[in-house]
Amino acid sequence: MRTGFLIDMDGVIYRGSQLIPGADHFIDVLLRNDIPFLFLTNNSQRTRRDVQTKLQRMGIHVEESHVFTCAIATARYLAKLKPNGTAYIIGEGGLLQAMHQNGFSIVDHAPDFVVVGEGRTVTLDALESAVNMILGGAKLIATNMDPSCPTQSGTRPGCGATVAYLEAVTGRKAFSVGKPSPIMMRAARKELNLATSQTVMIGDTMDTDILGGVQMGYRTVLTLTGGTRREDLEQFAYGPDVIVESVAELCDINSFVQSSLPVGNRDDDTIHNFREWALANA
Repeated sequence: MRTGFLIDMDGVIYRGSQLIPGADHFIDVLLRNDIPFLFLTNNSQRTRRDVQTKLQRMGIHVEESHVFTCAIATARYLAKLKPNGTAYIIGEGGLLQAMHQNGFSIVDHAPDFVVVGEGRTVTLDALESAVNMILGGAKLIATNMDPSCPTQSGTRPGCGATVAYLEAVTGRKAFSVGKPSPIMMRAARKELNLATSQTVMIGDTMDTDILGGVQMGYRTVLTLTGGTRREDLEQFAYGPDVIVESVAELCDINSFVQSSLPVGNRDDDTIHNFREWALANA
């Protein structure tokens, strides 16, 4: 069966600016064997090209099309909901570019949506403006609900922390599009033209990567190079299909798929040809 991979980045491919040993080899194996994959990130700050450049500097040579961010997922979703809409943005270049590319105008009053992403330049003035726009009728949208972001110097507040502030002040709940939302998880699968049973999610975080994969019926691989330890698994009512120390263990990809990865459940696949399906299940 054809198999493709959705791959988290920070904690799986690198930590901060340091490449995780063997990650470059793993991606090279996927490229050489024409195995479909996407890097899936809840970081809305960077554009696809920014992420591509960061990876190239680490020795991983991929195309922009191999990168799928929560900013892209958010902008595409909102474009379907409100074509040629308007938005007030709390965020940086990756989110701004995605919104523009999907037909949105960025405004500073009476927007259709207040869209929140990561950023180091959030101000009280921006938050106050957002509060009044939300109270005035703008819908509150989060690119993701991650409360914090790891940095080389420690931890900084994430998109989820900014959203929590706005929710507390306005009494309105945000709608989130990033992992583990099925909106982003499904959009990424469709980007690769894969069926549910053909899709594998590789991540280091239980409550985004693995949860999102489990909810979608994807097979899941947890790496221990990021924020999750083996003993942490006892806290969760769900778990990954496979646990590895790092993606370096996946470099013999054919052996891994055939012997270590469970077979995908084809009952979860979308029916594209009903006549064919009816005959097969008669």
